[in-house]
Amino acid sequence: MTEKTFIAGFGGQGVISLGQLWVYCGMKEGKKVTFFPFYGAEKRGGIARASVIVSDHEIASPLVTSPDSAVVMNMDSLPLCEEVLKQGGTLFVNSSLVKVESKRTDARVIKVPCNELAEEIGDVKIANMVMMGALSKATGAVALDKLEVVLKSFFPENKHKFIPMNLKAISAGMAAVK
Repeated sequence: MTEKTFIAGFGGQGVISLGQLWVYCGMKEGKKVTFFPFYGAEKRGGIARASVIVSDHEIASPLVTSPDSAVVMNMDSLPLCEEVLKQGGTLFVNSSLVKVESKRTDARVIKVPCNELAEEIGDVKIANMVMMGALSKATGAVALDKLEVVLKSFFPENKHKFIPMNLKAISAGMAAVK
C-alpha cells in the first residue's frame, strides 16, 4: 500500500500540522513516510501546502506529482487540487468553505463540513483534525490508533488539555465519511 496525498489551504488552517501529524502517525504504525511542506511568507492567510506519502514499502521520491488523494481546505485550493489529482483519485473537500462542485467527474469526492464540525466540538482551529479523521477512514492509509501518543509528543505540555478535543474532531471526521 502506498498513499500519496496533496493537502492545500491557507495559512492558519493547520495544513502543515495535518501533514506532520499524518506522517508521525504513519511512522508510529511502522510505515515509511515522507513530508514535504510548502508555505508562503505570511504568518496567516498565505498559501499552505503539504505533500505526504505513507507506504508499506520504501519511497523513492518525496515528490507528489500525481496524488492518490487531495485535500482541499479552502476555495482557492480547489482548482490546483483538481488539476494534480490522479484519474480515479479521491478529492476531500472542506464543504464549509468550498461551496462549488468539483469539475472532476472521474474522482471520488468526499465533502466534509470541517469548520462546522470543529465549531460544534469547540474550536474552528481543529478543522484540520476533522479532515484527518475523514482522510483516515476513506483511505485506510493511517489508522490513527497511535494518535494520542503522537499528539502528546507533538504539542507542548501546556496544550495537552486540548488533546481530547482533537480526538473528538478525528472521530467526527471519520463519522462524516459515508
